[in-house]
Amino acid sequence: MTRSIIENAVQALASYDQDRISAVLTEDAEWLSPPGNAIAVAVGGTHHMVGRKAIVRFFAQDLPRLFARDSTVTVHGFHVDGERAVVEATMTATLANGNHYSNDYCFVFELRDGLIHRVREYVDTARGHRMVQGEIPLQSSLI
Repeated sequence: MTRSIIENAVQALASYDQDRISAVLTEDAEWLSPPGNAIAVAVGGTHHMVGRKAIVRFFAQDLPRLFARDSTVTVHGFHVDGERAVVEATMTATLANGNHYSNDYCFVFELRDGLIHRVREYVDTARGHRMVQGEIPLQSSLI
């Protein structure tokens, strides 16, 4: 059951479709990613989104501005334990600046009442910055 819920959620998040994304999240969902990660920096966002509206806005509006075309998510591993799942994936896309983006991710999804309640995202932030901005930011800008 948890696996099918998370598989559906991953597809919804990758779709950029506001209604599909909203349907898989609790009202008070949280998304935690590494501070100063390239995507949050590029779209002027935060590494800790709180609430369904903030997460939906990020995936349906902010992300498509950065990942202009050819966006794909390839799942390599899926590990389930009760209402928690760990997903290993690679995201690729053509960025708005024409650069190619390819980075590996590890997501820890936590469910509540059959919906995503919390996600912890792990990603190579230095690699992301090299692709998105062509550089690695100074430590002080990672806050």
